[in-house]
Amino acid sequence: MTIEVLFSICNLLALAGWALLIFVPKWKGTTVIARSGLVPLLLATVYLVLIVVHFGRTEGGFGSLSEVAKLFRNENLLLAGWVHYLAFDLFIGGWESADAEKHGVPHLAVVPCLVLTFLFGPVGLLCYFAVRTAVTKKLFN
Repeated sequence: MTIEVLFSICNLLALAGWALLIFVPKWKGTTVIARSGLVPLLLATVYLVLIVVHFGRTEGGFGSLSEVAKLFRNENLLLAGWVHYLAFDLFIGGWESADAEKHGVPHLAVVPCLVLTFLFGPVGLLCYFAVRTAVTKKLFN
């Protein structure tokens, strides 16, 4: 399997999880597939394999921005970094969806937050906390 095929598969998996969270949040399958962490776990497995096979075989590291840039010149580690984002952002999206239901936040108010989490990670999380706070009048439980 080429790295491009693996990239496409990971993107499709993540996209499927996001589609479930956005379009059919109350479907039982959404809970099993997206909210449970199943897709993020699959992506985390891909990440682990990429790291085990390729980390340490290239220049770079995490000690400076310059070292990170060198590390990501390796396509396999760049893909690992991308899959890391896919897994964590989707996990947060699943949490937002479940938390919104738990706190009575209307799904239509959560959708923009989910889209922002998909596209810009932490910005979507900030948006979700703002929406949840506006609805529940509490920042934290």
